[in-house]
Amino acid sequence: MSDKLTEIMAWKRRELAPLLRRVPAAELAAADARHPRPPSFADALRRADARLAVISEIKRRSPSAGDIRAGISAPDQAARYQQAGADAISVLTDEKYFGGTLEDLRTVTAAFTARPPAVPCLRKDFFVHPLQVLEARAAGASAILIIVRALTDDEIRSLRDAAATAGLDALYEIHTEAELDRAVGHGARIIGVNNRDLAVFRTDLGLSERLIPRFPAGITAVSESGIFTAADARRVRQAGAHAVLVGEALMRAADPAALLRDFRAA
Repeated sequence: MSDKLTEIMAWKRRELAPLLRRVPAAELAAADARHPRPPSFADALRRADARLAVISEIKRRSPSAGDIRAGISAPDQAARYQQAGADAISVLTDEKYFGGTLEDLRTVTAAFTARPPAVPCLRKDFFVHPLQVLEARAAGASAILIIVRALTDDEIRSLRDAAATAGLDALYEIHTEAELDRAVGHGARIIGVNNRDLAVFRTDLGLSERLIPRFPAGITAVSESGIFTAADARRVRQAGAHAVLVGEALMRAADPAALLRDFRAA
């Protein structure tokens, strides 16, 4: 694990420690039954028209980029993405490093109730415990993030099972061939290649070009980080990506809809 990721995961575990408790499968299933069914994240990424899907991210800041749009309203940005036709939305809910909150996710998914159509939302955070899965389901998420390199196999299994019981999809994030093998071994159906090396914050789209062709048939491939132009989207699409996850470029764009159209033109 990279030094920065090690730091973030250590903080996340300390942050969660006072809140942790056992989360029975029955509680996760009850949450799924109690809350409205969110739109399918998996279906949104494998479009019937076979074009590249775009997961548009709400990200106020990051350790690599610093402040991006520090004061942005999450529901306002989600509305821009929704109007632009985003296939899915990624909502950063980590406050210390990314300036997000769980309340951002709640307000975004609640806004879709009053302003349909709903767009599936990924809770983008550093998951370590089923309690976070329960929170995600209650907040209206459609999917959670599993960062393979940051977790033990037991932790991945626990998150995977919790997500399935709560009716959520899971995006498995990888950066190496060994992590791809681990994700596949856990039955991942959606795998994202993080093109950014969190050890040195260097981004290389060649990573998607190398890893995505190795994905087993039937897995939905997502290319994450470093997608700024139509040419970038075209590169990863040609490598086999079904979707791209784009944060910084869309957050900084004066016209996110125009940039989304550029990505789709790829």
